[in-house]
Amino acid sequence: MYKFLFVSGLVILSACADVTSPQTETTPYFAENGFGEGVAVVQHPAGEHINGITYVSYQGSNEDPYVASYDHSTKEWSGPFKAGTSILGKDPTKKIDSHGKPTMIIDDEGYIHIFYGGHGGVKELHGDNALGGYHSGENRHAVSQKPYDITAWRDLNNITPFGTYNQAVKMDNGDIYLFYRHGAHRSDWVYQKSSDNGLTFSDPVSFLKSKRREDNIGNDSWYASVSKGVGDEIVIGFDYHYCWDRGAPRNNRGGHSTERKNLYFVKFNTRDNSWKTVKDETLSLPITKDVADEKALAVDTGDKWTFNGITKVDVKGMPHINAYIGEDIGWQIGGPKHASYFAWDGENWVGDVKSGLPIGRGDFLVDEENVRFLLSGIDPTSDKTKVQWWNSQNSGLNFTPGKVLLKFGDFKGEPSKEMANRPKSLSNLDSPGSAASAFIKNAHPDARIIIAEKPEKSEWRRMYLVGDNGPIGRPQK
Repeated sequence: MYKFLFVSGLVILSACADVTSPQTETTPYFAENGFGEGVAVVQHPAGEHINGITYVSYQGSNEDPYVASYDHSTKEWSGPFKAGTSILGKDPTKKIDSHGKPTMIIDDEGYIHIFYGGHGGVKELHGDNALGGYHSGENRHAVSQKPYDITAWRDLNNITPFGTYNQAVKMDNGDIYLFYRHGAHRSDWVYQKSSDNGLTFSDPVSFLKSKRREDNIGNDSWYASVSKGVGDEIVIGFDYHYCWDRGAPRNNRGGHSTERKNLYFVKFNTRDNSWKTVKDETLSLPITKDVADEKALAVDTGDKWTFNGITKVDVKGMPHINAYIGEDIGWQIGGPKHASYFAWDGENWVGDVKSGLPIGRGDFLVDEENVRFLLSGIDPTSDKTKVQWWNSQNSGLNFTPGKVLLKFGDFKGEPSKEMANRPKSLSNLDSPGSAASAFIKNAHPDARIIIAEKPEKSEWRRMYLVGDNGPIGRPQK
C-alpha cells in the first residue's frame, strides 16, 4: 500500500511501511473560547443530535453565539463557527452578561435555529415594552443558510427584542414554540409560535403574569422551565421570584436579590390551546401569583431558596421536577443549593430536598423506578470539579454517587466581584468552576451534556461535550 506525501510543493510516493506519522495530540475539550457562563440549564436545548451528528451551541468571544458539530461515525469535529452577533459584550467597561447564551432547535427541513443575545432589551433602541421592563441586549434569531450546515448564518429578525432565558420546543407536527421572559425581572413570561419552520412567529402570548404586589414593596416575578410532554402537550415548571424594591423591608442585601421560593407545575395542550393543572383543572392566562398558589403549587419550600432546574414527563406522561434548593443565609444569592427532585405519583408530589444529591447543575433521566442525575459540581472533599452520575433505584427518594465522566482541577481563577465579596465559607457555592447545559435534545449516549470549565487564572472557558464514555476530544491545533 502506498500514500502520497506533500512536502514543499513536491509529491513523493512512499511505502506506508517506511513512513512514521507522529501521534496527533488531543484535548478533552472541543473549544476554548467559551465566555461568561458559556452554557446554562435554564436556556435549553443548547444542542441536538440528528442523523448521527451532534450539534452544540455556546456563548463565546464577545458574548456572541458559536456552533460546533461532531460526526459520530467519522469521529470528526467541525467548527466552532460564529452564528450571530450579540449587542451584549461589546462594551469593555461592563461586566460579562451571560443572559444571551444561545438556545438551539432544528426544524423539519433541517435548518438550525439559534435564539440568543437578550437580557430584556433597551428602551432607547427597542421602544416600549408592554409586557415588562428593560435591562440590556437584544433577543435575536439566527438560522443556518443551508440544512444541517453550521458554516453560514443569517438573522431573521422575527421575534421581539425584549426576551431572555430562551427555551425552544418542537412539536410532532413541526410547530416551534419559543418561551422566554419578556424583559427584565419585572416582566411576563410569554411564548411565540411558528408553523412555518421558524420563518415567522405569532405575537407573544403571556402565560405567567408579573404584577405589582398588594403590599406595594415589589413585584411578582417568575423563572420557568419548559419541555415537550406527551403528544400535543408542553409542560412547565416554575418558581416564584421575590423582586423587592430597593430599600424595601425585605431587601436588606445591598441591591437586587435572587430570592426565589416554591415549585409550581402546569401543562399546555397545543392542540386546543388549553392550560391545566396536574389535576386537569382549567387555567386562564396569564397565571397570577394567587392562582399559582391555589392551583399549581407542587412544592412549598418554606424559608429555603430555590433555583429552577428541569421539568419533564416520563413515557407515561407523569411529571417530574428538578430544582436546586438551599438555605437563606442573609446573603444576596442565598446559600449553596443542592440538586433536588420531585415526582407526581398520581395523587401527590413526592420527593425530599435531603435525598443525597450534591451541589451542582445538570439534568436527569427517568426510567420506571430508576432516576439518574448527571451533575457538574465541586467535590467538597477535594475542591475538584466532577461531572458524575447520581443514581436512585427507589423513585428518587435517595441517590448514591455513580460513574465520574469528567474531572478537572482546583478552581483558582480570578473570581468576579460578586464572588470575591462573598463569605469564605461559600467557596464552593453552586460550582463556580464550571457550568452545565441541560441534556442535548435526542442525545447520543456518547454526547449527553455540554460542560464549560473555567481554568485557572483565565477569562475563557473550555467547552466539553460529555457522554457515557467521558468527554469527546479533538485534535489539538
